[in-house]
Amino acid sequence: MSKLELIASATFGLEAVVKREIEALGYTISDSRDGRITYTGDERAIVRSNLWLRCADRVYVKMAEFRAETFEELFQQTRALPWADWIPIDGKFTVIGTSVKSVLHSVPACQSIIKKAIVEKMRETYAVETFKESGAEYTVRFSFMKDVACVMIDTSGEGLHKRGYRTQAVAAPIKETLAAAMIQLSFFKAGRLLVDPMCGSGTIPIEAALIARGIAPGLSRSFASESWDVIPREIWKEERRKAFEAIDSEAQVRIIAGDIDKKSVEAARENALEAGVDDCIEFHVGSLEKRLPTIPEAAGEGRGIIITNPPYGQRIGEREAMDSIYRSLKQFLKDNEGWSLFMISSDKSAEKKLGRPADRRRKLYNGNIESCYYQYHGKK
Repeated sequence: MSKLELIASATFGLEAVVKREIEALGYTISDSRDGRITYTGDERAIVRSNLWLRCADRVYVKMAEFRAETFEELFQQTRALPWADWIPIDGKFTVIGTSVKSVLHSVPACQSIIKKAIVEKMRETYAVETFKESGAEYTVRFSFMKDVACVMIDTSGEGLHKRGYRTQAVAAPIKETLAAAMIQLSFFKAGRLLVDPMCGSGTIPIEAALIARGIAPGLSRSFASESWDVIPREIWKEERRKAFEAIDSEAQVRIIAGDIDKKSVEAARENALEAGVDDCIEFHVGSLEKRLPTIPEAAGEGRGIIITNPPYGQRIGEREAMDSIYRSLKQFLKDNEGWSLFMISSDKSAEKKLGRPADRRRKLYNGNIESCYYQYHGKK
């Protein structure tokens, strides 16, 4: 199993970011489309991808891709795959999936056919009639798009955004994977001041600190494939040890995070402590209008980066509060031309309210909400 086709799934709009991360790990990309980045690797690549990919949703082993317009075609082509190479005799496996613009549009029917095909193949291989399914977990995922099925096995288990540090949550948190992408798109690195004046439970500042310190995002959690026989446990131990050795505890990291809500800031502090980066972040409570003007003073410099996910202001009272936030940001950028602003928002009038068009913008999804990542670059 030295050569494997792997797939990293990604939120719409983040494919290029995930692609760069995979290439930085040293793997070759063969395809990138529709929220899926396909690349070549081995068993160690599964381990490294899960430990190190900050912006991908999950990592899959690609079993096959084929056209199927009838249930018989789906059954036979699924049955032909080497399932016993991955799933042991006691393996517990479930089948999930999606179907878009395909003749085989019934997801439950496709699930049933694929499960039946896998069972038939395993009966033939293991020469048994029934399976206890008492062992490690294997989630088989299929994706039908225009009659082409991609069949995969999920190596991650819980989504990669579950870093393991979020002990305290607040309403509508931003996903860790999206926050990491926002930071990477801002070109933030150790030594630069970063501010999140609407930090909520602290996801953006914590992800920034993890990046600056070189801490692997998956270091504090487990993965489905850790209990698989096909990946030697020694590989997991080696890669975790390397990840610990890669941490730069001497990196100069200065991050300021604040929020008007005291409970959110308390949650953010707890999460930062759990992530091991509480020494990198200064937390403050108070309104944006009072906090923003003092940031350059506190920093003792004329340059820095604001990265933030402001409340989206769907209700009337919230909209008024959002207008006040935009006025504060607009005035701050006017008074501090060396500063950059990176902001995700679903408000299509954001640029108008900030007084000028963004230098760059990128369409992204925050959960199911279509948003835009507005990028304002400060003067060099």
